[in-house]
Amino acid sequence: MSNAKTTLRRIVLPVLGILPVLLFAGVSGAQYGQYPLLDKVSNKVIQKYQNSSCEQLWQERGQPKSQREQEAVNFLRNDPQMRRMFIDRVAAPVANKMFECGMIP
Repeated sequence: MSNAKTTLRRIVLPVLGILPVLLFAGVSGAQYGQYPLLDKVSNKVIQKYQNSSCEQLWQERGQPKSQREQEAVNFLRNDPQMRRMFIDRVAAPVANKMFECGMIP
């Protein structure tokens, strides 16, 4: 379980800077596929990983988390439905890029 939590943190934490936008847009009760803003944010996160070099991702990984990222993590901890929707949308593309870059086994 510890490895799963660590992997989840490695995948989700670097991309959470954009998630606070969702907080203020009022989509926390969104159903999957019904909210274009959630799609937009998820797509932006995916594009960030697809367009970033492995070197860029490694450099960002070591940086401290911003206040917005910390707030987003807390939001996801408190809203399992939003967390599930966000992770469902970004996990595979982000994990694949991280695997290609040697960031996860």
